[in-house]
Amino acid sequence: MFHKFKNLFSNDLGIDLGTANALVFSKEQGRIVVREPSVVAVEAFSGKVLAVGEEARKMLGRTPGDIKAVRPMKDGVIAHIETTEEMLRYFIKKAQSAKLIHPQVLVAVPSGITEVEKRAVKDSATNAGARLVRLIQQPMASAIGVGLPVGDPAGNMIVDIGGGTCEIAIISLNGIVLSRSLRVGGDEFNGTIQEHMKRAHNLLIGERTSESIKIQIGSAYPMEQEATLEVKGRDLSSGLPKTITIRSEEIREALKAPLDNILEAIRVTLNDCPPELAADLIDRGIMVAGGGALLRGIDRLIAQDTNLPVHVADDPLSAVAEGTGSALQDFKVLKRVSSL
Repeated sequence: MFHKFKNLFSNDLGIDLGTANALVFSKEQGRIVVREPSVVAVEAFSGKVLAVGEEARKMLGRTPGDIKAVRPMKDGVIAHIETTEEMLRYFIKKAQSAKLIHPQVLVAVPSGITEVEKRAVKDSATNAGARLVRLIQQPMASAIGVGLPVGDPAGNMIVDIGGGTCEIAIISLNGIVLSRSLRVGGDEFNGTIQEHMKRAHNLLIGERTSESIKIQIGSAYPMEQEATLEVKGRDLSSGLPKTITIRSEEIREALKAPLDNILEAIRVTLNDCPPELAADLIDRGIMVAGGGALLRGIDRLIAQDTNLPVHVADDPLSAVAEGTGSALQDFKVLKRVSSL
């Protein structure tokens, strides 16, 4: 009775605390209510938080010396505890509206997270205002979020390519049979593009520019119509601003190394898969989610490498958050797939 009474005055939340973006699902509203970049702007000397989310993202690479725009999450885990707490406090408050009691929170974490990293997530969420914190593995949340029948006695394979990690898992009967967590994701793609621009064009570009290149002309597989793009940066020789034109083919070649790491991890996971579940995948195929699923041709690249059908989620960016929301809606499922 007391549990039901508390729920009248609180709002359970599901949080995808991503390296690049944070999404918050409100059980009360039945939808994602917060979708903002995982960025915090702080005063360099005092550590005072000046902005969070989209407002802070606009400051990346453009702040004066006394202001730092930082991303408190790295490779899917907490890198800066204090700023993560402030960021979570901001997102929880924004999603919680006028409820009187602090919410229960379900947070998605990488499958390869350590016990120390789990404790950091729980402590940060608790200090940010959560009444109770549960954790759910990202690949499980992603699989639920894209609608895979995770409760069936059959194999389901999910590849979730986020900003900091790539989560690969084979799921059956509401459990993860096999999983791999790779510290490779959208950030690695961006960094690879930045290094390519230095090496091939002697041009220094920022994180936002490299991400824009990835979105506009990046690809994992040859495109029917290749593209070009004008890029502005700083010439490393002269130190002056410079504009060059780059081709989609060279960006695809630059992305080959991190993509090969993902393909290798998928192959190893399939190689270790029990034969009965592997047989299921011949028909069911592989589901790809996360921001990396939006890279052009990633499904064709994985299909070519595995000889399995590959599907891209309808809304890959929302998969993990939607999965936490679905788990919150069904307490029996929540108990099976989450941990305190």
